[in-house]
Amino acid sequence: MAERPKRRKYKDNPYTLNYIESKNIYTVSFKDVKGKLQEVEINKEIYKALDRFELDDLSEMNEYDNHIEHSEIFENNLESRAKDKQILLEDMIIQKVTFEKLKKAINELPEIQKRRIKKYYFDEKTEQEIADEENATHQSVHIILE
Repeated sequence: MAERPKRRKYKDNPYTLNYIESKNIYTVSFKDVKGKLQEVEINKEIYKALDRFELDDLSEMNEYDNHIEHSEIFENNLESRAKDKQILLEDMIIQKVTFEKLKKAINELPEIQKRRIKKYYFDEKTEQEIADEENATHQSVHIILE
């Protein structure tokens, strides 16, 4: 029998392909429902087709092994996968301090700028909507928000 390279196969692939070089015979062997080993002679085209299926399976298994994550879920990587991530205390403090500084800076602005910034960022109005409400030009609103 000619030596074929050993290939790993899917666990549900019960077939083994063989080629007997001295007789130029292609066979496929498998265990039947009673567990008895059977060997059936096949032609070269069927052998090549089964060999191609086996190579495709091997390619798919390699793709799976190389490109799909197989890690177990632990607390440290579970956090990174979370949709609504927990905010750390330090980050909350930084946000609060930053917000307070921003609030103080906005309150020190002239009344027109303060009003337009609040409408734009907090009320989510467009520059044109603000200009229309205040009977101002779009450019004057844009310059303040810039």
